[in-house]
Amino acid sequence: MEISATGRFEVRITAADVGKRVSVRRLNDPAAPGEKFTDTVGVLASWDNGVLLITRKSGETVRIPESSLVAGKVVPSAPARRRGPAASYQELTQVASRAWRPVESERLGEWELRAASGFTRRANSVLPLGDPGLPLPAALDAVRRWYGDRGLPAYVQTATGAEGTQEPLCAELERLGWVREVSAEMWIGALAPIADRDEGAGVVLSREADEAWLARYQRKGVSEVALKVLTSGPSVWFATVPGESGVPAAIGRCVVDGRWAGFAAVEVDPALRRRGLATRVMAALARRALDEGASAAWLQVEAENEGARELYARMGFAAHHAYHHYRSP
Repeated sequence: MEISATGRFEVRITAADVGKRVSVRRLNDPAAPGEKFTDTVGVLASWDNGVLLITRKSGETVRIPESSLVAGKVVPSAPARRRGPAASYQELTQVASRAWRPVESERLGEWELRAASGFTRRANSVLPLGDPGLPLPAALDAVRRWYGDRGLPAYVQTATGAEGTQEPLCAELERLGWVREVSAEMWIGALAPIADRDEGAGVVLSREADEAWLARYQRKGVSEVALKVLTSGPSVWFATVPGESGVPAAIGRCVVDGRWAGFAAVEVDPALRRRGLATRVMAALARRALDEGASAAWLQVEAENEGARELYARMGFAAHHAYHHYRSP
C-alpha cells in the first residue's frame, strides 16, 4: 500500500486506471468480526457509480464501494513465470483453438463465433480476441442471435490471470447478467521431461479415434460432429493402452502444432488408477511430439480435479492463466 511522507495511507488510483493491475485496501464493516482491513490485488475492471470492480487472477470479481477505500495504487503485472516455456496468452489461446476446431465458425470483428452442435463449450462459444467491431451490448445481441439460429445457448469464453487477458470483459458480462458456468486453467510445461518419465511401453498410437478408444472416452454416444472436433488440429495423435473386453485401460489425445504439444482426453479405467497408466500414455504421446519438433506442452484442467492437478504438477506443469465460460441470461 502507498503510505505518504506523513505516514498516512493514500488512494493513488482513479477511474482513469481501469484496465490496469491495482492493489487496494478497504475498510471492513465495523460490525463484522475479523480484520479491520481487506487487501485486494487484481485488474480494475470498472469504476462506476461509486463502486470499483476488481477481477482477481482466479476470475473472481470483487465489488468495493469507493467510500470504503483506504489506500490504492497501480502495481506492475504479475512477474513472469520462472519455470517452463515462455508463452503469451494470445499464443496459447490460438494454439488451443486450433487443437479443438468447431464444425462451423464466423467472424464478428476480431471475435470468432464457433459452433459444433453443442459438443463441448470450447467448440460452441465465442472466442473474443480483440474488438468485435460493435459496442459490447450490440455484439452480444448478435452473438445471441447467431447461436439462437442454431438452437444453442450463447457462451463467451474469457480468460484471467495473465498479461492481455480479459478481466474488464468478465466484469462487464457479469454486469449484463451473463453467468459464469465453468472455470478451468491452462497449464504449460517442458515436453522432454514428460517423455523421460516413462518408456511408454504397450501404448498404441494412431491417427484415428477407433471404436475401442471411443469406448473409454468419457463423452458417450459420440456423433460424427464430435469426431470432426476430436480429429481436428494440425497433427493429431490418439493413444490407447489395450484392456480387457476390448475397452482400453487408458487413452489420451495429443495435438502437435509447431513448438507446442497439447494433451487432452487422458482417461484411465477407474479400477486401474494410480498405476502409472496416465503417465505412460502421456510419455508415449510426448515422444511422438518431440519427433515432430515440439518442445513445449500445454493442457487444460478444471479447478476441482485435484488428482489430475497433482499428476500434472509432478510432471512439471504449472498454471499459466484461468479461463471461463459465461452463458447468456
